[in-house]
Amino acid sequence: MLGGLVGAGELTSRYRDAPGRTLYTRPALFYILLNITASVAALALTRAFGWTFGASGKPGDATVRWTQVLVAGIGAMALFRTSMFTVRAQSRGDVVAGLMKGISYPKAFEGLPPYCLALLQNVPDEDQTRLTRSLDVLDKDDTIEESIKVRILGLHLMNVVGPNVLAAAVQSLRDEMKATGDGPGE
Repeated sequence: MLGGLVGAGELTSRYRDAPGRTLYTRPALFYILLNITASVAALALTRAFGWTFGASGKPGDATVRWTQVLVAGIGAMALFRTSMFTVRAQSRGDVVAGLMKGISYPKAFEGLPPYCLALLQNVPDEDQTRLTRSLDVLDKDDTIEESIKVRILGLHLMNVVGPNVLAAAVQSLRDEMKATGDGPGE
């Protein structure tokens, strides 16, 4: 159960534009099942080797069993996320690079964040404040090229509104945000 709950929680927080619908898709159900399977496998290994993780009592005692369940569930989730992190980061980078290609950073900076937030409508105030702070820091940094800044802008927005809302916003505003010539946004 612990693995399934964490998998479901991760999906709903990642896809904020449709958190309820996300859980009922086949890929989401597969992901949740994969989390459950990893946790069960870790628990089976923990019990097979009799690992008690310092809990006092005999292997069948409730304290030892609960310790094994918690350690196996958390350990499986940590290992699973560690091995998946690189693939997910590369995927996010590819998505943002494709979306933001040919976009002018100054034009995107002015129009894209408010448009994304208006599309989503229910972004908590603290997430909006955090986004505003991050974007202010990004905008003031003169050491980063604008072609990179526009991608970082996309990543910040993706973290808050999700990839689907970001893609819809960029598609809707693409003509207005196009970079001109061979400048930094190209």
